[in-house]
Amino acid sequence: MKKIAVFCGSSLGFNEKYKNDAIKLGNYFIKHNIGLVYGGGKIGMMGILADTMLKEKGEVIGVIPGLLRHEEVAHSEISEMIVTKTMSKRKVKISKLVDGYIALPGGFGTLDEIFEALTLSQLGIEQKPVGILNTNGFFNHLIKQLDVMVTEGYLKQSNKEMLIVSNSVEELITKMYHYKAPEITKVIHKVVRS
Repeated sequence: MKKIAVFCGSSLGFNEKYKNDAIKLGNYFIKHNIGLVYGGGKIGMMGILADTMLKEKGEVIGVIPGLLRHEEVAHSEISEMIVTKTMSKRKVKISKLVDGYIALPGGFGTLDEIFEALTLSQLGIEQKPVGILNTNGFFNHLIKQLDVMVTEGYLKQSNKEMLIVSNSVEELITKMYHYKAPEITKVIHKVVRS
């Protein structure tokens, strides 16, 4: 994997563990020559991750919608900043740039982005690994919700297993390197006209 998209909060949260794992992830990327593609912000988890990599001259590409590019949000020192017209165009651009996706703790935007990546995989549009770094059990309830979705018949177990989960940076990326996308069986529906 040459570039990985990381989705994470524009806040640091209340526990230092989240910030520390963002730093660990940035350092892992540097050590293994992996470029970062992210939301382009300079605040919160996004800022910590980008700054960690920039200190060591790592590649950091931001993809930010024009509406968020005001001075308080956009990081001015990253390797490259790509400005898109909309949030949906941002997702498409990120998808074209990366070999995989990781979510760190965050809010609605983080969940939106990681579930978009999972949906693309479920539909067979992409076959890239999608992982979450489960720092401090942050995603435990989300994982339980996925189990409920399987139990209740709204999600296939094989699709749930597309999501790679670990609380260790090294283990997560090792699992991502070894990821094999499930075979997608496409169902063709006939349109019956009467």
